[in-house]
Amino acid sequence: MSIDHYKLTIRGRVQGVFFRASTQKMANKLAISGTVKNTAAGDVEIIAIGEHQAMQKFIQWCHKGSLPAKVEEVIIEPLVDSVEHTGFMINH
Repeated sequence: MSIDHYKLTIRGRVQGVFFRASTQKMANKLAISGTVKNTAAGDVEIIAIGEHQAMQKFIQWCHKGSLPAKVEEVIIEPLVDSVEHTGFMINH
């Protein structure tokens, strides 16, 4: 089983539209661990760790998000350092 670890930056109308809560729900459904938070620039930043196939589904979901979010861009950065995460948390 291959484990992927990514930092995702989601740009667009993604703050104030329950994007973080929807992200947490989808991550939990796919058994993805990590964190999600708003950035000062108006983006959403996700650190995600999970099984390769689940991660691909999660990234695909991040490209559209949930209504009424409007995702314009997803920047995907592979991470080498695997920090231990249990569950998926919203950081404020």
